[in-house]
Amino acid sequence: MHQRSVVRVGATLIVASLALTACGSRSGNSSGGSSGGSTKTAKIGVIAPLSGDLSALGLGIQHSVELAVKQANDSNAIPGWKLEVVPKDDEAKPDPGKNAATALSSDKDVIGVVGTLNTSVSQQVQPVLASAKIVQVSPANTGPGLTQGANWQTSPKRPYPTYFRTCTTDAVQGPFAARYLYETAKITKVATIHDKKAYGQGLVGTFTEEFKKLGGTIVAAQTINPDDSNYQAALTAIKPSNPQAIYYGGEYPQAGPLSQQAKAAGLNVPLMGGDGIYDPKYITLAGKTSGNDLATSVGAPVDSLDSAKKFVSDYNAAGFKEPYAAYGGYSYDAANAIIDALKVSLKDAKDVESARQATVDAMSKVAFDGVTGKVAFDQYGDTTSKVLTVYKVAGGKWATVETKAFEAK
Repeated sequence: MHQRSVVRVGATLIVASLALTACGSRSGNSSGGSSGGSTKTAKIGVIAPLSGDLSALGLGIQHSVELAVKQANDSNAIPGWKLEVVPKDDEAKPDPGKNAATALSSDKDVIGVVGTLNTSVSQQVQPVLASAKIVQVSPANTGPGLTQGANWQTSPKRPYPTYFRTCTTDAVQGPFAARYLYETAKITKVATIHDKKAYGQGLVGTFTEEFKKLGGTIVAAQTINPDDSNYQAALTAIKPSNPQAIYYGGEYPQAGPLSQQAKAAGLNVPLMGGDGIYDPKYITLAGKTSGNDLATSVGAPVDSLDSAKKFVSDYNAAGFKEPYAAYGGYSYDAANAIIDALKVSLKDAKDVESARQATVDAMSKVAFDGVTGKVAFDQYGDTTSKVLTVYKVAGGKWATVETKAFEAK
């Protein structure tokens, strides 16, 4: 969940024009159609939680897309076209996400969308954008079914040709965590908890399967509701089984208090989760007892990558109020993947609507060296990168434990 920065520009006129492009689109007040002379406008939507508990992640996504679009306009990446960003708040909920997708798909100038954050939201967004032939690239959805269908484990089939993602999936992330706990941390007994949402349930499912395969034991399996704040019932049920760790499927607004309450209940074992808990706010919510808690996240730490140095510098120079957070790099790469496709689809296009299918077609051929590494997609629209990182809370911060590519056994 991490951050970027904007290009430094010298001339006042250029700064002003960039401000109109990035800041104006940030407000969502963008006008369609041509923007003077022969220059035409194409819009890239952002669907993410821009308010509420997960807004730290959503705003990092939005600003990273704004940075990519700003730089594309500055370099005249698509001659004859100006790009605008249209952000929509999905509140991390399926229905507002569907409404956001409906609004974007009815705008004849929308050519692509970056988002969503939540798998459960994307399940509602996908069919809406697909019906309008609008390409969607998610920087954060990890549910395997989004690209390979409900029977992804036994009979993978791509549901929507318009959907792509720059992050790896829970088909990899869950097993990656299981291997770390069993093989590296030498933990053989784990209790699981998830929040009943698509992301959390899927993550616990793939973790459980791999952990058992390795020889580990799931000593207890509990669920909570996403709007719960007291987790004593689940923790009381788990405690007699004496787990060596708790594996949680969900996001940091619930995971932080869950960790704190677990320690207070005498469950002095590490809580581990996926990329949904990998955020500084988790540590704030979990409190001082969160030391040794663990998380996995997609890719390598952005601020450690040579490929991300310019992005981080540019993002910081852009003056965004919020950090790029966990998915900034992936959002920047997602936006640039769309822009790369637009260089092909908009080249001779009369208007945006006529170029939508061509943009989808061009996306499958996109390949470039991005902030997070090589950006390319397989036959399902999944990223070809399978790199993940394990983090541990140490000294009140997330510290990197190990980064490596996941290999099927």
